[in-house]
Amino acid sequence: MKTIRDVAKSAGVSPATVSRVLNNKGYVSEEKKARIEKVIQEMGFEPNQVARGLAKKTSNTLALIVSDITNPFFPELAKGAERVAHSNGYSLLLGNTKGVDSEDNDYIKILMNKYIDGIIIATHDIDSELLEKHTKMPMVILEMENKIENACTIKVDTLQGSITATEHLISIGCKKIAHIYGPLYDQTAKERLQGYQNVIHEHPEREEIIGPGDFTIDGGIAAVSQLLKDHPDVDGLFVGNDLMAVGVIKELSRLHIRVPEDIAVCGFDGIYLTKVVSPEITTIEQPIYKMGELAAEKLIDRINNPYMNNESIELKTKLVIRQSSKKDN
Repeated sequence: MKTIRDVAKSAGVSPATVSRVLNNKGYVSEEKKARIEKVIQEMGFEPNQVARGLAKKTSNTLALIVSDITNPFFPELAKGAERVAHSNGYSLLLGNTKGVDSEDNDYIKILMNKYIDGIIIATHDIDSELLEKHTKMPMVILEMENKIENACTIKVDTLQGSITATEHLISIGCKKIAHIYGPLYDQTAKERLQGYQNVIHEHPEREEIIGPGDFTIDGGIAAVSQLLKDHPDVDGLFVGNDLMAVGVIKELSRLHIRVPEDIAVCGFDGIYLTKVVSPEITTIEQPIYKMGELAAEKLIDRINNPYMNNESIELKTKLVIRQSSKKDN
């Protein structure tokens, strides 16, 4: 591999002069510049991007920090972000916070030391106070309250999506509707619970039935098993995310409970697994890929324009009706 020193030697100039030409920074005579560019072309020289990044304290790299890469939501998000990153000359680094000790989970500090150009935060496992300490880092935050002056927040209208899910179960004739919610340190879990409660409280004749889950398949299995022991006459389930809904479908099948004839099920997210299980799962679909694309676009904007103000964007959800709730009234 050719180096700057090789180019400098062939062109009869110093390595510093070659560096000035490569970075378009500092004065170099037209004669020397033409000579250096000719040597670069003849040698097929390509600058070492890592070395250039270290010199500039940049790396043309974006970081995407997610909570659990085993959740199919996040690979879809990453695909959208990666497409935009690559088309703008950036690489995308993926970090996963699930299973990392919270005391060692200082991703922001680690990434700043590695000259990451900007970060997309898609996890609630990083303390918001930590984010607020690093306001110089270009940042896009997904599904969290944003108090950082120069960051962009992208959210989905989760509350309305949850209202739509609960109203859908009512519309198909469900009389006793329960909600399995996610971990309540997660803002999205709280909003999905709130949407369910808002609808149930509008109907005084209906009982609020809720059970805790953890946004995993096993969590859905455990939650519905316990919930049906306490409320065996439930006939509608709004599940806080699609992974738990997959677990719910699996457990209902094991218990020989028919879906949707005995219990109708609606999830939330719109991950591909909802289309491959049987029955296929009705869900509130988020624009996951678009969210990833938009996050990368906004992050690159902030890298190029570091003095942009706080910005907040809200995207809409869509009810996708499938076999798990196609129930005769």
